[in-house]
Order: sequence, then structure tokens, then C-alpha cells
Amino acid sequence: MANKKIIINVGRQIGSGGKIIAHKLSEEFNCKFYDKEILNLAAKESGFDAKFFEQNDEKKGFFKSLFHFHMPLVGDNNFYRSDFTQESLYKMQSDAIRKAATENSCVFVGRTADYILRDFDNVVNIFISANMEERVERVSRRLKISSKDAQKYIFRNEEERASYYNYYTGKKWGHGESYDLCINSSLLGIDNTSTYIADFIRKYFKL
Repeated sequence: MANKKIIINVGRQIGSGGKIIAHKLSEEFNCKFYDKEILNLAAKESGFDAKFFEQNDEKKGFFKSLFHFHMPLVGDNNFYRSDFTQESLYKMQSDAIRKAATENSCVFVGRTADYILRDFDNVVNIFISANMEERVERVSRRLKISSKDAQKYIFRNEEERASYYNYYTGKKWGHGESYDLCINSSLLGIDNTSTYIADFIRKYFKL
């Protein structure tokens, strides 16, 4: 791959194994991995406490709850105090994503990185889905909850994720036209799906 810098954005259904696959891709292509890590980076860059970004993480309409935190979560080096809105938090996170993408090869999981980096010419956008039965089973095992509760968890959190993505991007979360490759991880399994995507990425970037 020499010195060619690449950006891999991974959107994913909950329980699809998307985060695991994204990790594998980051190792395969020697990329920095950003999932929730980008929240800490945004906090560091902006001077806000990371809890602000955790509250906002892929959610829309959360903002009123932040006022319970008040000023202790605002650092001395915060430059956004005069324009503190939900959109400000999104801008801070977007700035952190762009800064990271400028400095290194990266894998970003979610957080509208595909939209934020739409003007970069070294980007590939992947979306990973899976059959509902497998997704429920994974979530149930991971959170140690019943299958019924796991299904409710998936529906509730994906509704928030889609609302957040659609609001900020003007696109539709999970729809094929928003991505370069959409793949169902249930068909090949996690490892083979990772291998398939890695091969696609090599051909896409002519590596």
C-alpha cells in the first residue's frame, strides 16, 4: 500500500458484526480505528467534556438533557460557548473526524463520517447488514437480555441512528445509494465478509 492514505467508513445495522468487521479492516490496512474514540477526540479538540458527545452519540433531539450538566463539563479552551447548540456539537465532532482523516489512514464507524468526508477523494463507504435472527442473538448475548428485549433494543436504537443520519446528511441511512458497497454479513459470516470487503477495497483503491 506504500504511502497511500485511505479512509474506510463503515455504517452498520445493530448486531450485524459491523464493528468487528471494521476492526479487522483497520488491522488489515494499518488504519487508525475510530468508533467511540472519535467522541474523546472531539472532546479534546473542543474543550467540552466527553459526556456531551456521549449523550449526542448518533442521536437527534437529545439536547435538552444536556442542560442538566451545566458548565462544569465545559473546558477552559472551548471556542464554541457563544454558539452552543446541538449543531455545534455535531460541528465539533465533524471537525475532529476531518482532522483525523487528514492526518492518517482511518476506519470510521458510523457518525455520518461518509457525509462529513464526502469531499475527500480517498474514501470508500461500506454498509453492513445482517439477518434479524442473527442480530437479535448477538445483541441478546452481548447485553445479556432476552431475545424479545434485544429486538426492542435494536428497533429503538436504529430508529435514533437513522433519524440522526438522515437529519444531518439529507440521505437515507442504510439505503444503497448512500454507500459504495452494501453487504449482508449473514451470507458469508464475519471473517469471510471481512475478507470480501478487504478485497473490494484493494480493487477500489487499486492497492
